[in-house]
Amino acid sequence: MTMWASPPLKVVSYNVRYFGHGTRGLFSTRGAMTRIAKSLAELAPLADVVCLQEVENASLRSHLFHTEDEDEPSPQAERFATKLHEALDGRAEYGSHYFPAHTYRITDSTSFYTTGLVILVKNGLTVLAHNAAAPADVTERRKAGARLKQTRIVAHVRVRTDHGQTLDIFNTHLSLPRATTSEFWLQPFRMGYGKNQLEEVKRVHAFVDRERASDAFVLMGDFNSLPGSPAYRYLVNECGLHDVYSRHHRLDERALRDHPTAGFLNLRMRIDHMLAGRGLSWLDFDDTFHFDQKGTFTGLSDHVPLIGRFRIH
Repeated sequence: MTMWASPPLKVVSYNVRYFGHGTRGLFSTRGAMTRIAKSLAELAPLADVVCLQEVENASLRSHLFHTEDEDEPSPQAERFATKLHEALDGRAEYGSHYFPAHTYRITDSTSFYTTGLVILVKNGLTVLAHNAAAPADVTERRKAGARLKQTRIVAHVRVRTDHGQTLDIFNTHLSLPRATTSEFWLQPFRMGYGKNQLEEVKRVHAFVDRERASDAFVLMGDFNSLPGSPAYRYLVNECGLHDVYSRHHRLDERALRDHPTAGFLNLRMRIDHMLAGRGLSWLDFDDTFHFDQKGTFTGLSDHVPLIGRFRIH
């Protein structure tokens, strides 16, 4: 008989496209932020940890369509945390941690847009450590254009449950394949086939392996990599991480591609993943719908969230 020391936990990984899907990612809107907050608040049970990708700090793009009461615009992560708090109406509280990645500046004091990650942790979990002040830089850069290359990071939060168990959460958003190589144009598939992408996932795994306290960890986010690509296979086959959605539904790589997490025009791709160590037993993905299925998060971003429940061994 297996004995469980604590109740299940639920985690979410979601690329929210700067809360600007209605403007095709050009500008954030208050309505998009409100709808995503309400959708997360409608989950039953609520998520214990929410990992968001493509979240701004403070910039022209993130504030042009917002009316701010204060003289200085508040960071997007703070405004979203407020929206989520309003949508929850006192049922729970979340602590918000923002992990800055890259800034595209117009002047020293003005940015056109910024990039970053967010990890939200619900009350009931104690945050033991995080790297928000210095997220792990895993960017693969070439000397030419290195300063213009968007920084890619891994965010890390370690939490402890009320039952004293420790869990490590890693959130990331990795680069697209480099389009200036011959391989990009000659091969039939591209997402996850770039040499720059393989280098980045190697750095991601090295960081995760170094920082995790045990086998109870989750690595999730937008990897821009298809199942079966070299970047994906490195993490799953060579490093032994579990694609928990694939294992739960018993899907091979080819079948997994038929469960897309992102859509661009007529393209459908599974490029978001939830990978984990063997210290967790996954129960369900009942709130996860692929891109063309109707669900709570339909139409809110060019991605749909991955939402899973597990127990810590």
